[in-house]
Amino acid sequence: MAVVTSILFRNGIIHSPADPFAEALLVDDGVVSWLGADDTADGFADRADRVIDLAGALVTPGFVDSHVHILETAFADEGLDLSAGALPTPGRSLRASALDALAVRARTTPRGDVVLAHGWDESTWEDPRPLTMTEIDAVTGGAPVYAARTDVHCGVASSRFADLAGLRGLPGWHDDGFVTLDANTAARHHARAITAERRDAMYVRALQAAAARGVVAVHENSAPGIDTREGLATLLALTRDPSSALPLVVGYRGELCRTPDDAQELVTAVPGLQGIGGDLCVDGSLGARTAALRAPYSDELTTSGTLHLDAHDVRDHVLAVTAAGVQGGFHVIGDRALDTALDGLRAAADVSAQVRSAMRRLGHRLEHVEMVDAPAMDTFVALGIRLSLQPAFDAAWGAPDGLYASRLGRERATAMNPLAALASAGIPTAFGSDSPVTPLDPWATVRAAMLHHQPAQRISARAAFRAATRGGWRIAGLDHTGAGELRVGSPAHLAVWRAEHLGVQSAAPGLSSWSTDARSGTPLLPDLSEGATAPRCLHTMRDGVTLFDVLDQ
Repeated sequence: MAVVTSILFRNGIIHSPADPFAEALLVDDGVVSWLGADDTADGFADRADRVIDLAGALVTPGFVDSHVHILETAFADEGLDLSAGALPTPGRSLRASALDALAVRARTTPRGDVVLAHGWDESTWEDPRPLTMTEIDAVTGGAPVYAARTDVHCGVASSRFADLAGLRGLPGWHDDGFVTLDANTAARHHARAITAERRDAMYVRALQAAAARGVVAVHENSAPGIDTREGLATLLALTRDPSSALPLVVGYRGELCRTPDDAQELVTAVPGLQGIGGDLCVDGSLGARTAALRAPYSDELTTSGTLHLDAHDVRDHVLAVTAAGVQGGFHVIGDRALDTALDGLRAAADVSAQVRSAMRRLGHRLEHVEMVDAPAMDTFVALGIRLSLQPAFDAAWGAPDGLYASRLGRERATAMNPLAALASAGIPTAFGSDSPVTPLDPWATVRAAMLHHQPAQRISARAAFRAATRGGWRIAGLDHTGAGELRVGSPAHLAVWRAEHLGVQSAAPGLSSWSTDARSGTPLLPDLSEGATAPRCLHTMRDGVTLFDVLDQ
């Protein structure tokens, strides 16, 4: 195949703050070398290796998903989807439909192979209680079955799978087959025992699917129970060079470090590691009732969740990774977990002015942080904390009758995921999906941020789009190259979209109305309002290398 080093996109709409009226863009050797009006592009057409007539399509910076699990995503793609949208059987409840689907999958799975399912969410069912081991055993004929809940922090096992994985008696084991904590980690580990060859093929398929959605980079949040160190090292090596024709994987590993030597050992074991954190969990999830709260759960008053780390653990980890010169971070969901994380971060920063300065320079991360108050935001600013957020969580569970309201009560639920407040505070933020918890669908992420269930917390299309593109480079400390924008000299990380309508979002906060008047100089974006057709990806490029291309179809 001929090597294409120069490509001209013309007769389209280029989303660039450097030239909001640009209709054409030239890429030379992986870098944007020119952009401007289409009637001045003729001089570049003769020397370009490829000239693409966009026919009015939109060219934007490529998306960066700031929190994914590639292997988990691949398993979900292969496994049985028990989410509400995949289940309905005429005349059957969602619970009965889930059991029907498990029965069919068990009959078609080779005897002895594990039946893997995912995505069930009892909070959307008529009978809002988890599946049980007895129910699964009854419909699957004794097959080994592991069905992860949508948040993947808990699941349910069949009796055969529980025996094979040694789950009984572990912390988090329940006699009805429901598993959390160590039992869930052991279940996931057993279910994902595959050959390196199969694992690598699954990586490639999942990354190719991401590229088909306009994604040029992902932040892999690896951890024990999710994937191995060796798997993460393979992912980083596999995608390091753009010639792989795969999105770049920015690697984070969630292992607790006590000393700088611990951190250095991990960096050595995983070449190219960006940070030691991500799914280093301070707490669990709201769905599993393991997110650590200041007050008990409204629907289970006997618990306020579980802390996996205390403030001393957080302090020691931050000091270790900071001394090693590596970005750190933590998974945080509940408000008590955030209190714990911030206590540890402040204790680390109080060690010395040099440590505080290094922490700010490295920009340690927090993932999810769904329950945030004003004092927490002040600490984020003071310590240079960067956030990876998932707006699709609000779209999935933030409605007045959704999971958050049932777990927390409506008063606490209304304060969840305060996107506008965080944006106003100027805290560096990127958006991700936590795939497979929610789908790796970047435009849906942008739309969820625009249509937050609390109107006061909605942000503009422009702000949401930047958090889903440039934000991912920024919180990883990789934006110094100009990545995340289309301007002369920036890396050619881009995507081409067919959209029915383009416009500039109304300046009124929280509204999704659109104007076709581009005289304001604001780059155009697709219409993401209610009922609008989702943009379709036609082409994805990383550093000038094509990752996905259906422009001629």
